Amino acid sequence: MNLILRNLVILAFVLLSTTEALAQKGQLAAIKNEVEDGYNFWLYVPYDYAETLEQTPVVIFLHGASLCGSDMNRSRRYGPLHALSLGREIPAMIITPQNPGGSWKPSKINNILEWVLDHYPCDPSRVYVLGMSLGGYGTMDFCGTYPEKIAAGMALCGGCTLKDVQGLGELPFWILHGTGDRAVGIEQSKKVVRALQEADHDRLLRFDWLPGASHGALARIFYLEKTYQWLFSHSLRDKRRRPNMAIDINNGDLKNAYSDMRRGQTGYEEVDEIIY
Repeated sequence: MNLILRNLVILAFVLLSTTEALAQKGQLAAIKNEVEDGYNFWLYVPYDYAETLEQTPVVIFLHGASLCGSDMNRSRRYGPLHALSLGREIPAMIITPQNPGGSWKPSKINNILEWVLDHYPCDPSRVYVLGMSLGGYGTMDFCGTYPEKIAAGMALCGGCTLKDVQGLGELPFWILHGTGDRAVGIEQSKKVVRALQEADHDRLLRFDWLPGASHGALARIFYLEKTYQWLFSHSLRDKRRRPNMAIDINNGDLKNAYSDMRRGQTGYEEVDEIIY
């Protein structure tokens, strides 16, 4: 289906069938067995999608090992979708795959991204990836494999399994790790930073070691407004790509991560079928 026809089909569906629901809450659908060599995933369509369409950014969230399995509801226990349910406004298409077990496979994540880009008008120059723990590894592996597709990435308390991490030097990328992490040692993140620094390929890299922060504490970053402000400030269309250094995340932010959210202010309506 060409772009113009696809846009007309989607716009007609939105206007005629789901405008009220989208405008009020947004919609969340479980996409199962649709993507060949991919994962099952949740897809959140933002409440103002009928107005944004090709200007809609895309956020990919990769969860940690504790949420692996076949029950897709597990993958909503923390992260952007959970943040939405607590009142955080995230004006983006949100892709939340569920990993059944084992390491995240960059090719499978890419297949999901391509499926979404093919079925929904959105902005391919504003695709963002973030994840923690096993998802932090997945974020580094995916962004390091497909840096030309990602506007910015953020990896929390993870590491990287790629033999060559230099792809992570091709996009604005923020690595955060707590010094008190006993589940995934901070050395896993530091190895990536050193490899990029030693290759003099760290111009687009940011990294922060949060004093005393535990492994689980960094999950609060998904609930911060400034997390999404940082991601959305980058675009593949930027001629002079630079990581945004004006936004900071510290232990004080983790402590107050939920302070400005009001439950019920935003959220989503679950639907049974794909919206397109």
